[in-house]
Amino acid sequence: MRLTGIEGGAGKIVQGGAAAALLAECLGAYETGSVDALFDLGVAFSAGGNGVTIDMVEAHKWFNIAAAQGHEDAAFCRADVSDEMTAREIAEAQRRARHWLAEGQRKTA
Repeated sequence: MRLTGIEGGAGKIVQGGAAAALLAECLGAYETGSVDALFDLGVAFSAGGNGVTIDMVEAHKWFNIAAAQGHEDAAFCRADVSDEMTAREIAEAQRRARHWLAEGQRKTA
């Protein structure tokens, strides 16, 4: 695991190939209509395992996006991971979620 700087001095975890593969798989499932795939990304980043390093900012981001798409459990999980995060980390997760959602809107427009 390697950390790189982000605004405010917090660290961003750089994930390896396993995380990239999981991301591609889950986003592919989401494109076919599976909101559960977004929730699964939140679970993977919050719990780690299968080559994915725990990253609470990314976990919050994916739970937030899944909740915005109507996944009820995602909202509860987002609240749980928030308890372990600083205000700055939560703000970064929200910024990433907004960015991802805006990018998706541009692709469909």
